[in-house]
Amino acid sequence: MDTAFPRAVPGERPGTGRPGWSSLLPLDPSPLLTRPSDLVRARRLAGLLRGGHVRFRDLHRLERTVSDLLVFRLEDHTAEPLVIKHPRSGRAAGSLTHGCAALRELAEDDRVGEWRRLLPSAEELRYDGRLLLVAERCLPGVEGDALLRRAPGRAWPLAVAALGAVAALHRATGRPERAERRTADWVDTRLAVLTDQIPWCGGPRGAAAVRALRERLNGGLAGRTLTAARTHGDYHPGNILVNEESGTLSGVIDWADSLPDGPCAVDSYLFVLTLRQQRERRELGQIVADAVRRGGLLPEDRALLGHADVPPPGQEPDEALMPLLTWLWHVAGNAAKSARYGRSRRWVTGNVVPVLTEVARR
Repeated sequence: MDTAFPRAVPGERPGTGRPGWSSLLPLDPSPLLTRPSDLVRARRLAGLLRGGHVRFRDLHRLERTVSDLLVFRLEDHTAEPLVIKHPRSGRAAGSLTHGCAALRELAEDDRVGEWRRLLPSAEELRYDGRLLLVAERCLPGVEGDALLRRAPGRAWPLAVAALGAVAALHRATGRPERAERRTADWVDTRLAVLTDQIPWCGGPRGAAAVRALRERLNGGLAGRTLTAARTHGDYHPGNILVNEESGTLSGVIDWADSLPDGPCAVDSYLFVLTLRQQRERRELGQIVADAVRRGGLLPEDRALLGHADVPPPGQEPDEALMPLLTWLWHVAGNAAKSARYGRSRRWVTGNVVPVLTEVARR
């Protein structure tokens, strides 16, 4: 059974009415507004781990994510550096605890074997029933997206390494699954998130487009056998760590969207699509809408997927089917993690409307 979306908090639901002024606000929280209180909270959290002896200069790379997680590094030279995560909303707390549970399951799964070296070790700590934090051991390496910004020419070998690594996880944990038996989990649950959390999807045009997408996905998956395996759920260059010299993977982070039995092809497709997104500096929805319009991926992206554990895209009856399923998992995952997404006119216009509009035309 799909457990990815009980994280949503009913009181945070944006509703289907007019989005109002909040839709014009930036998607990312403004550091000018959040940094003072976040610094104070970070020092308090770090003090819980270090017995109160923490200075502001021990806190590094402080940020508030779009999904309302406060993340920072604690480096005070008295112990191993740690990555600290703290939720600032009910949804963020749900995502954080879900990710911790996924890491625990992976650590205890004998099938995973050597893959464990890529996993952050996380410990969930609660204090007074209010302060929740996760402290993770810092894994070596640099984030893949940061490396590619400095050296875009390394995109191909990095992608091959990343696709090979996640394919090994899928092989270890996967099994064949009749796709039509899983459409309620893999398709309908996520379409319901779009309708509930994104006002445009609840309007006349959006609702008709959502119905068209359901018909296309359910029809395309009928009679198909896909591999269900441990999926990361948000596998993109920013969530892998890479040894800068050798180019080998040294870590895979952020398991908040992980499932034990998802369609593993979404991990490989998302990596290829987000790599294209970073290269072209466009929204993911625009990349996927182009694929729907063309009837498939670009030749370079199809060739890259040849290094993944997915059926060859050129042999698919509907080459846009897997990009559409991957897009659905990605946007529904974001919308479930934070109400900011559904309320952001810019995000919806760039990532949701183009894809659903293109689907509705066909």
